[in-house]
Amino acid sequence: MAIEDYKKALKMGRKEYQSNLSQGIYPYLQVLEEITSNVDVESEITIGDVQVPMDKIVGTNGRSRGTAFARNYMPLLDEDTEFARKWASLCDIHIEEGIRDPIKCYEFMNRFYVVEGNKRVSVLKYFDAVSIAAHVTRIVPRRTDTLESKIYFEFLDFYRITGINYVWFTKEGNFQKLLDILQKTKKSDWDQEFSRDFRSAYYRFRKAYAARGGRKLSISTGDAMLEYLKVFGYEGLLEKSHAQLMDDVAKMWDEICLQTEEKPVGLVTHPIEEPNKKGLFNFLSGSSKKTKLKVGFVHDKDRESSSWTYGHELGRMHVDEVFADQVETYCVDNIFSNPKGPDQVLEEMADSGFDVIFTTTPQLVESSLKAAIKHPEIKFLNCSVNMSYRYLRTYYGRMYEPKFLTGAIAGCLTRTDRIGYVADYPISGMIANINAFALGARLVNPRAKIYLEWSTLKDGGSITERMQKMEVDFISNQDLITPGNASRKFGLYRVDQDTLTNIAMPMWHWGKFYEKLIRSILSGSWNDEDYVDGSKAINYWWGMSAGVVDLVCSQNLPEGTKHLLSFLKRTVISGEMDPFTGYIRDQEGKIQVKEDECLSTEKIVTMNWLTDTVIGKIPAIEELREDVKSLVQLEGLTVMED
Repeated sequence: MAIEDYKKALKMGRKEYQSNLSQGIYPYLQVLEEITSNVDVESEITIGDVQVPMDKIVGTNGRSRGTAFARNYMPLLDEDTEFARKWASLCDIHIEEGIRDPIKCYEFMNRFYVVEGNKRVSVLKYFDAVSIAAHVTRIVPRRTDTLESKIYFEFLDFYRITGINYVWFTKEGNFQKLLDILQKTKKSDWDQEFSRDFRSAYYRFRKAYAARGGRKLSISTGDAMLEYLKVFGYEGLLEKSHAQLMDDVAKMWDEICLQTEEKPVGLVTHPIEEPNKKGLFNFLSGSSKKTKLKVGFVHDKDRESSSWTYGHELGRMHVDEVFADQVETYCVDNIFSNPKGPDQVLEEMADSGFDVIFTTTPQLVESSLKAAIKHPEIKFLNCSVNMSYRYLRTYYGRMYEPKFLTGAIAGCLTRTDRIGYVADYPISGMIANINAFALGARLVNPRAKIYLEWSTLKDGGSITERMQKMEVDFISNQDLITPGNASRKFGLYRVDQDTLTNIAMPMWHWGKFYEKLIRSILSGSWNDEDYVDGSKAINYWWGMSAGVVDLVCSQNLPEGTKHLLSFLKRTVISGEMDPFTGYIRDQEGKIQVKEDECLSTEKIVTMNWLTDTVIGKIPAIEELREDVKSLVQLEGLTVMED
């Protein structure tokens, strides 16, 4: 019987061989000695005896053994050879008692190359074994700036904590994201029981993912599983049957496929201005009982304690006023304090007949995505930027535009050439605000320096005292007033000893935002945008030209500065001036924007460097307060290394 198995394996090997030849691919096993011949090796480490995933065994150490096998490790030598008899004998051993003797191999970049035991590997691959015992020596290359190197060294950190070698990612940062989702970030967290359960869960997911067609995608099983965990959670993965897993994977397949896009976020920078006038009739005629669009707003805090929530509540009230006969709105405050939790609250809202649900904080993005996948008939939108979700649209504003104008005002008025800037979260979009402010100041005052402080540092001390020591005379602070706080430290203000004079304030017009988005739903243009920029996720990122962000100035602004501001504002709105055009250097002196070059919207959103006129730095996540770390991890800003 074993020789019949060899014949089948031989057929598989020769088919693979011919397929690779026709595609111009080397048809034999990969050879480690050739791969590492031009690699700068840092060290060799004995890992010892471990279980090695069969799908990560890709070759042999030397060329002499490699030509007996095709790239899929199936044999190529005729059935009447000594090689074939030995292979068939191992086949019998595996069937009768199992192959127990460990192979010997090298690991390089989390791929394995056999020194002794190629036939054992071939037999076990033929029988679709999951893993094999092996004595492993790890070859560690020197770290480089390539994506592959960065991911590999993230894997090494992950391996030191977990001892797991079967999980792999194709995107930077995903190893840490997995640890964070599992809430198992220390070596002591991965006891034998948890490791066993995770292994079982991973391979169960891999089976469902492969059955759906995951092997055809460019991402790894780990990448796909991470997206699954964001939506359904780890407990769900542990408890569900194969059929349930298949159903879940099918529901979020578009979300998984979106991860294969190089630029998965489609930024919509301007509203569609010509709505379909029949849209409202079509919407209302969809159900004989439907008389109004039912719109929900979900906030993490309340309007009395949060300027952010207050701004969105003003937006909701604007919607009530504009669409009095067409729309009815509801809001839920303090969602994270609700004993039901955000997932259940959103589920209840979906069951209550809401047509549109806005969640106004990035921390709700994963709960919103879960609900959106489960209820595709409801339009879910989350207030965040640079988040790639196919079933969930996101929205934000180009606040860097009014920040640029505010910086120009400060540059005109400063007498010390020292201007303060207080930022909160080092997240996507925030760095663009800081840099735009600095560029606005530099435009009118080449001597101006921006002194950057962060309000969310865990050991922040007194920002006011530091600003006084630095002799700043103007400060840019939070953008909105908090109703329950009488402080005048908002917008741009002048500091004269203990006296604060408000000069200008960047404004969020969330009402305009919500009005335009709801009009797009009522008019039918929402569906016109459904496949904007291919099949990418949609992120509305509107600016001053759409009226969703603006700058309000006080009567304390001098007349000459008002005229200059008026001119600059017109050029920004018309698109004649872009803050990120021209010759811009970062703090290290590196040219980030060349002369006559303009940064793309994607590069502005993901900006992770500060201009050379900013004094300060982007804080590492370890420097931040615990209550803000989750938001920073979620928004995914990658800070440049020194």
